[in-house]
Amino acid sequence: MKICDLTQFYSPRSGGVKRYVHEKIGYIRNCTPENEHVLIVPGSKTEVTNGARSRVYSIHSPLVSRTSRYRALLNLRAIEEILERERPDLIESSDPYQVGWKAVAAGRALKIPIVGFYHSHFPEAYLRGTAKFLGLRGTHRAMKLTRTYVRKLYNSFQATLVPSEKLAAVLSDWGVHNVQPVRLGVNTEVFKAAPDDAQATRESLRVEPDRKLLLYVGRLAKEKNAQTLFRAFELLRRGDRNQFHLLVIGDGPQRKRLETLRRHIGNVSWIPYCTESGDLARYYRAADLFVHPGVQETFGLVALESQACGTPVVGIRGSYMDNVICHDQQLWARENSGEALADAIVAASTNKLATLGESAARAAQKLYSWPRVFDELFCIYRKVRSNYRRF
Repeated sequence: MKICDLTQFYSPRSGGVKRYVHEKIGYIRNCTPENEHVLIVPGSKTEVTNGARSRVYSIHSPLVSRTSRYRALLNLRAIEEILERERPDLIESSDPYQVGWKAVAAGRALKIPIVGFYHSHFPEAYLRGTAKFLGLRGTHRAMKLTRTYVRKLYNSFQATLVPSEKLAAVLSDWGVHNVQPVRLGVNTEVFKAAPDDAQATRESLRVEPDRKLLLYVGRLAKEKNAQTLFRAFELLRRGDRNQFHLLVIGDGPQRKRLETLRRHIGNVSWIPYCTESGDLARYYRAADLFVHPGVQETFGLVALESQACGTPVVGIRGSYMDNVICHDQQLWARENSGEALADAIVAASTNKLATLGESAARAAQKLYSWPRVFDELFCIYRKVRSNYRRF
């Protein structure tokens, strides 16, 4: 079976989607000799890179973000030409915009089944914050139109993959009839509790031995709720007498706010991006507590990676990633505010974090290894293809 992944959520600095498709390439290469893989993404130039039973097509696309290096894949004709040439057995689209519609049209024309992956809950992430501009009535109308859009697009696929049971229920309520909950995973060969390199990493960051190291990994953007994290750390620093140190790995539109925090509050380390998984795993292991402020996350891959490395997570209750937290969430913030998150961090930091982390690491290793996850996903692929042939 030849699988084609099609996405524009891909850049040299991008996170979850890029990691997902590259782990899939590795799974096909190492575990399924009967399968092939094709990846179509935007890039700085048009080229094709060949690997072992895999090809990556990069289509020249304009830059839309200088920090994350995301690009808008506008050359839809190039996508069509690649699909006509490759003739995959199944297409997976990770895009809710123009690329998703192109995947639908091309699949129908070529008689290829298509699945959509609902990686980002974009209606909630981008529209909930518009109430002060549109008013409650305008925001309600915008949400209604967006739900209609989501229903129309995702019902055009043979299946809609959703990495959260709770979010799958939301989409079903919106009228998406082909929802299939799936799990994402973690590379347990890289993200693991050993080796014991935490002290050396903390020393390289100049973190004092008696301080709790808090870690955030992700884009510095409103939709990631980074502003709540910054507010929480500001409150912690006002009364903590140097109890906490914050390490932020990521970049984005709210970089200036982070720089202000570093300059005026202190005890903040910043790494704009970390492309090597092994380095990222070191930072997870060095932290005492991973802070995830997101409230609209569909999965929370970084939270799972942190737990696999033995570092527990604290966040805000009610996000769609709750089911991948492998330890108790009673101390999580009960509302989306800097004050509530700061209180949750203080409460969590008094726990036996090492014991909690060890338990979470065992659960993550057992339940979320990529080979196990992809075994389940490829069963869905085969079922989609089988059902498609009947019509």
